[in-house]
Amino acid sequence: MFLLAVLYIAFIGLGLPDSIFGTVWPAIYKEWNLPISLGSFIITIVYCGTMVSSLMSAKVIKRFGTGNVIAFSMALTTVSILAFSYSKNFLMLCLCAIPLGLGAGSIDTALNNYVSINYEAHHINFLHSFYGVGVVVSPYIFSSVLKKEGGWRKGYLIMCIILAVITTILFTTLFLWKKKESKLTEEDIEDLPIKKIVKIKGVLTLLVLFVGSCAIEVSCSSYGSTYLVETKNIADETAASIIIFYYLSIVLGRFITGLIAHKLGSKKIVFLGELILGAGILFIIFSKSLILAGLGLSLIGFGNGPLFPNFSFITPIIYGETSSPSIIGMEMAISSLTFMIIPILCGLLGQLIGMIVFPFYISIFYILLISFTFIVNKQLFVPNGI
Repeated sequence: MFLLAVLYIAFIGLGLPDSIFGTVWPAIYKEWNLPISLGSFIITIVYCGTMVSSLMSAKVIKRFGTGNVIAFSMALTTVSILAFSYSKNFLMLCLCAIPLGLGAGSIDTALNNYVSINYEAHHINFLHSFYGVGVVVSPYIFSSVLKKEGGWRKGYLIMCIILAVITTILFTTLFLWKKKESKLTEEDIEDLPIKKIVKIKGVLTLLVLFVGSCAIEVSCSSYGSTYLVETKNIADETAASIIIFYYLSIVLGRFITGLIAHKLGSKKIVFLGELILGAGILFIIFSKSLILAGLGLSLIGFGNGPLFPNFSFITPIIYGETSSPSIIGMEMAISSLTFMIIPILCGLLGQLIGMIVFPFYISIFYILLISFTFIVNKQLFVPNGI
């Protein structure tokens, strides 16, 4: 029970840094007179670091153990956030982004793998909702200090203190990992190379599910606000407020799923989630009012939110617990690649055609998602389906 509480705290810590940069970048580029587009370099560095550490996670977990990997990775993230607060030029920001990405990938893979193996489906949904809490809290903290003395640097310092507290908790509770009887010991873990992972039956098919879900999530978070401003003629502040409800709907979707997961199982959760997600996309496509468009975005978040954790949860069930760290690491790496590339494509299409293309863009990934969900069920003979 105590270890589970620590896991909840760790998931909050995982979510806290993820929404920081998008909030503070306008203040940074204005202060240093930088081109807006340079922000994409920082984001790319972070995601590249995340992909590298995700792919190496099985080896690292096997060598040092899950608890140590999570604690040290959170410490690495904390140091990175502290360094951001003292950065004085763009090069320093780039250097700070490297440990931030490396820490995030290891934490993500280690947490998802451990919870998928040792806990029930409702736990992983609850835990991912707490990740969403971290994502939602950060913008509030930074928005309250951006216009005060110290500005964005003070925000990073506050975030560093919060993460330092979480890191301290993780280090002081390492003994709980030894007391907890895990179903999988570090010695049992198979450190599989990428070439071997992609040759395992159904892995590539399963990875497409992560691409579809993550593509929809990041497209809505990156360009949902822009779509509303461009097509509904509303103020930036109003659109930003609606996007906050989108984030909250992701948290709510995962939390409610956690309450009913033991009754429904992964198959029905995924089916209902994709159904609600599809309804949200239709609302956006056919909406003529701001209210319906906002409702559509919230439905997308509510339906899509539970998909990622449930896709992770079924990985050890399909492929076994010894192989799951390597495969989940691959899943996290593909997810990071999706988060990095998909917004760029969406932005280019929006610039060439107009943001009216947005709902049709995410529809492509929705069709991909439901199609490959059907294929995974048929191809892998998942117990009780997914």
